[in-house]
Amino acid sequence: MGMKCLEPIADVSAGDWIAEALPGLLGTVASVVPRGFAAYARVLHPVEFHDGRGSLTWTQVCQLTGRIPHALVQWAAITNPTAEAALKASSDGLNDCDVRVGSLAPATLSALIDVLAPATGEQDCFHALWEGWGWVDGLGVQIFSARDDGRVTPEPTPAPGVPPQVWALPRLRLPGRDYLLFRGPLQAALNMGWLATPGWFQPQSPSLLWPADHSWCVGTEIDFDSTLVGGSADLISAVLTAHGLDAWTVDPDDDLTTFADLLNPST
Repeated sequence: MGMKCLEPIADVSAGDWIAEALPGLLGTVASVVPRGFAAYARVLHPVEFHDGRGSLTWTQVCQLTGRIPHALVQWAAITNPTAEAALKASSDGLNDCDVRVGSLAPATLSALIDVLAPATGEQDCFHALWEGWGWVDGLGVQIFSARDDGRVTPEPTPAPGVPPQVWALPRLRLPGRDYLLFRGPLQAALNMGWLATPGWFQPQSPSLLWPADHSWCVGTEIDFDSTLVGGSADLISAVLTAHGLDAWTVDPDDDLTTFADLLNPST
């Protein structure tokens, strides 16, 4: 399933409009998705338990830790419980969960695609993939298997996520990041990822995603645990109210760096 329906393209000029509209300070909304949209939303990545037993919203975590949910909330800040909430947070297993960084979970990406689809129609979209993920060229991963006797042994080196002829294509170059660019239908965003073995697909949401008419843009910065959406006021309203999305309205100059959560002090 890896990269199905995603056509690699050599003409990366389709992303020039983004490069021209990314003047935002590093770590702000406008450093990830372009300025110029009527409204913006921040979609918080779901809190996933390591054993796969479900997920929580960030607001639910705040209820356990005594912290305050808000648009610029930071994961590290809300997982540090207040003195009054420390025992409850520990008993509810927050040490056994985390959020994905740099990638939107497939179920959440699917929910976002459902919101974007009416505004997109049948037009193609552009899917940008950061070149630095280790699986893309295959040089940054190694698969190990555990045997019944407890020994862990390396498996043969897996194939790269993109073939050499795709790796050799020109990059979409944006401030601080270079991307391989693909074209395909909106739904193909769910196919981006690495087919590590014939039965093991590791999904990776697009780093940037936008339609041919530039009516919206989705960005997932590789170091962020949230995804940003720019679009019309109606589209962003739909994102904020969609089932399956933990979303907040934000502004282009909002700071999303680690220490930007001023409502939840670190001590």
